[in-house]
Amino acid sequence: MQKNPTLRCSRKKFDNHENNRLFQQANPNIRITIQKKIGFFNSEIHIRGIYVDKIDNIIKNIPSFSGLSEEQMTSIRHIVVEKKYLKGEMVFGEGDEGKGFYIVLEGLVKVFKTSADGKEQILHILGPGEPLGEVAVFAGRSFPANALALANSRLLYLPRLDFVDLITQNPSLAMNMLAVLSMRLRQFTVQIESLTLKEVPGRLAAYLVYLAEEQENDKSVILKISKGSLAGLLGTIPETLSRIFAKMSDQGLIKVNGREIELIHLEEIKEIAEYGKKME
Repeated sequence: MQKNPTLRCSRKKFDNHENNRLFQQANPNIRITIQKKIGFFNSEIHIRGIYVDKIDNIIKNIPSFSGLSEEQMTSIRHIVVEKKYLKGEMVFGEGDEGKGFYIVLEGLVKVFKTSADGKEQILHILGPGEPLGEVAVFAGRSFPANALALANSRLLYLPRLDFVDLITQNPSLAMNMLAVLSMRLRQFTVQIESLTLKEVPGRLAAYLVYLAEEQENDKSVILKISKGSLAGLLGTIPETLSRIFAKMSDQGLIKVNGREIELIHLEEIKEIAEYGKKME
């Protein structure tokens, strides 16, 4: 049998894009032979920077892709690209062309707007499994806000045209994305309500209640972001936020231990969140 000189096999990971493509197009029996030869059979074949046996687990735990068939999972795996960002690095800027969208694998990403005078308003703080930039992609427009890594982060990037083709072929995927977009719209509605109708104590209380529900712990919560970022998310400044934390502590509502917030009287915190009442 004549050897294929184009496909080069070694123990090195498949970082070369052309090798990746040829491997995927190969006959399954040939692929098994390749896997055995390089010592990764039933282990980790590296494609486009992502391990195949790991990415399936990642995709299955992302709400946008829940309930997909094995064939649909394979289709998604073939179009995604892993991107890494250092803490403080921009993912995209407001006005950049929306050629694709992202899903956070590891780390934290903040989505924010900046006014002409430099004031920053944080719109979202996104963690593992959450998408960003998807609205611009479906609308075929530029990104309406900025995105920046708050920690060293790994993201999945899905090119717009490839993903639109997948949605056309898989209506269930479209329904999943609609559900995610609907949830994001609800979050925006709650955020706008908090910023316009509640004082800062009510906004902070609402955020603590949200964390308690998200982390499924009514005794204490962990702040995953800095207090400076939290102030931006709540539409205030760090000094004001620190004063409110101190007042809530003095009133025996909470106890602050670094990033851990003990919720001593959760029901009273919920009342502040619900009615947005001012703290004396």
